[in-house]
Amino acid sequence: KVFNNQPDLVIDGGGVVTLSGGGRTRILYLNTCDPAQIWTTDHCQNQEHPKLTVQNLTFIDGSSVSETTYDGGGAIWVRGGRLKVVNCRFFNNVCASTGPDVGGGAIRVFSQHQGLPVYVVNSTFGGAQGYGNVGANGGALSSIGVSWSIYNSLFTHNRAVGTGGNPAQAGSPGGGSGGAIYNDGNTMRLALHGCRVEANTVNTHGSAIFFITNDRTGTLRIEDSVIRQNLGGTWYTLPGISMHPDTKREIINSVIQ
Repeated sequence: KVFNNQPDLVIDGGGVVTLSGGGRTRILYLNTCDPAQIWTTDHCQNQEHPKLTVQNLTFIDGSSVSETTYDGGGAIWVRGGRLKVVNCRFFNNVCASTGPDVGGGAIRVFSQHQGLPVYVVNSTFGGAQGYGNVGANGGALSSIGVSWSIYNSLFTHNRAVGTGGNPAQAGSPGGGSGGAIYNDGNTMRLALHGCRVEANTVNTHGSAIFFITNDRTGTLRIEDSVIRQNLGGTWYTLPGISMHPDTKREIINSVIQ
């Protein structure tokens, strides 16, 4: 757990460190609105610190399945401050398997300072059969009202295993959207540059990406990327991508099939 009176914190594994949750516990937690981690401002939902960077690390077997208050985010759960993920690998991390809005088998994020994006650079989520991350929604990544800038990263074999969508269909527990990435909110931006999103699966919507801006003010940008052979689900605006057809999208030099 990160204390909120840390202005800048870099956790660097040097490419040789693996952090494991042992299939029992989440690995890393940052919450600027949790007084137990020191409440440092009167605007915890929008403060610039801590600025957390995790780099050159492998996160494996993290689990937040038993979490009830701060659910989702099997390996990393963040609210507030800023998060950057650089040259990291995420294997076999899990969160709750049902629920209409819970998710992020690997990472779940809320309210970044001034709406600035989470950066993910040169990182792998899954990467091979048997290594994928799993959650009710967003097998790899999940967020509410948060922007992401993702560069040169690989998402394969992640799974959104809930059923019934959001809001949950009658008689279902909800979930099952965003095999790799689940973004919900209003004014936000998801940008993928030089990424590959492949062989992820869902039960409901968005086998690759579920991107819903409820007031249609968000933007999806996919550049120099490949999105293909993601499986399952319905309600597609683009192959593998579930979003409102009138939400702004920018597709540049990319393969989506």
